[in-house]
Amino acid sequence: MDQHFRKLIESIGEDPQRTGLLKTPERAARAFEFMTQGYKVNINDLVNEAVFPSENDEMVIVKDIEMYSMCEHHLLPFFGKAHVAYIPNGKIIGLSKIARIVDMYARRLQVQENLTREIASSLMKVTGALGVGVVIEARHLCMMMRGVEKQNSVMKTSCLLGIFRKDPSTRREFLALIA
Repeated sequence: MDQHFRKLIESIGEDPQRTGLLKTPERAARAFEFMTQGYKVNINDLVNEAVFPSENDEMVIVKDIEMYSMCEHHLLPFFGKAHVAYIPNGKIIGLSKIARIVDMYARRLQVQENLTREIASSLMKVTGALGVGVVIEARHLCMMMRGVEKQNSVMKTSCLLGIFRKDPSTRREFLALIA
């Protein structure tokens, strides 16, 4: 990957041997590997038996989970926060695992619409929940730095599964609690 970054630097007319750029290909390769580390994570290894029996049947919400991802169309970052909720069906998941699931999918080349659905579907599958709701609010550098150059735009996406989709009162409760 270092060589690819070196060629990229050369292709824009820069000298990769210039003092300030000497170690840039290696640093860029490490950064890119970090930003796409979600490909190396398996959901079963991540959850690692952190699903526990519970009689709780009330909504569980983790709000304002910071997330950073990369637009698959421009290879530029988008970042923001995810709000994730589920209604247990005899099992709950360890709190930190919800944030780790967000990170696992966010650390891949992505579009926000798919990221939202992947998080919701994955949580539904590993918990067997009655329903899952995910809302992501993010700013996209591909829209801020280039193209239309809109600095204050925020994209919001949602995925509502199970009871969150079927029951309007459950959906309203979720949306009110994350507002």
